[in-house]
This record gives sequence, structure tokens and C-alpha cells, in this order.
Amino acid sequence: MKIAVFPGSFDPLTLGHCEIIEKAIQVFDQVIISVGNNSEKKYMFSLDQRLNFIYSQFKNNSQILVEKYDGLTAEFCKTKNIKHIVRGLRNSVDFEFEKEIALFNNSLEEIETIFFLTSPENSFISSTMVREVILNGGDYKKFVPESVSA
Repeated sequence: MKIAVFPGSFDPLTLGHCEIIEKAIQVFDQVIISVGNNSEKKYMFSLDQRLNFIYSQFKNNSQILVEKYDGLTAEFCKTKNIKHIVRGLRNSVDFEFEKEIALFNNSLEEIETIFFLTSPENSFISSTMVREVILNGGDYKKFVPESVSA
């Protein structure tokens, strides 16, 4: 069985994340959405809220599992004996950033990172931008799935 990990903070889950997950399950038998929890990072949504957004969005898809983790993504993959990480790319800046992380993860645990491109309609959406819209009272619902906007 081919399994991949899609790691992130998902603060909050966006339509861009959902698109990458949908693409990944076409390639892998199972995708584990691993929600990172960094005690030094300030999140808008609690870990439980972020997990619930994802559970709710994908509850009817048996190919998708949701797990929380602390520490290095490579270590999480090692404990699960997973050899593939999924990441989304919106632009060339994402590519350069993600390439370095992919090379580093590969040097730690021989993990391959598979990149999926977002569609043009989702290429500008980021969790950071969505949080900014929420903080300023804007209409964020068009950038997130129903599980976040409900």
C-alpha cells in the first residue's frame, strides 16, 4: 500500500489544502494529514479545532487519516514507515522553500517529497492570508471549505 503524509499546521484548512489532498488520493492509496503542533508557534485555531476542520471535511473518505504530531516530519514518517511526503506548490517562491525542506527530509530519512501544483483559482490562497481576512472581519468563507466556515 502506498501511503503519503501531508504535513502542515492547517491554521486554518483552506481550499488550496483540500485541492492538494484530493490530488494526492488519486496517486496514493492512503494519505495521512499530519497536523503539526509547535508549542512556540502562535495559532489562531486550537489543535482540536484544526483537527476537527479536517475530520469533518474528509470524514466520508476512508483513504484519508488525520493525526497530530510534534517534532520533525521526517521522524513522524520514520515511526510510521512512510517514504513519501506530499506538498503543494502555488508559485516559484513555494518551490524554492519546499525544495530545501524536501532535500533536508530526504537526507534525514530518505523520504521523497511529491509536489502537486494548485490550480490558478487556489494559487493565491494561504492560511496566513485567510487568518488576516478573519482578523479584519472580512469574508473568508470563499477561501475555506465548509468545515471551517460553518
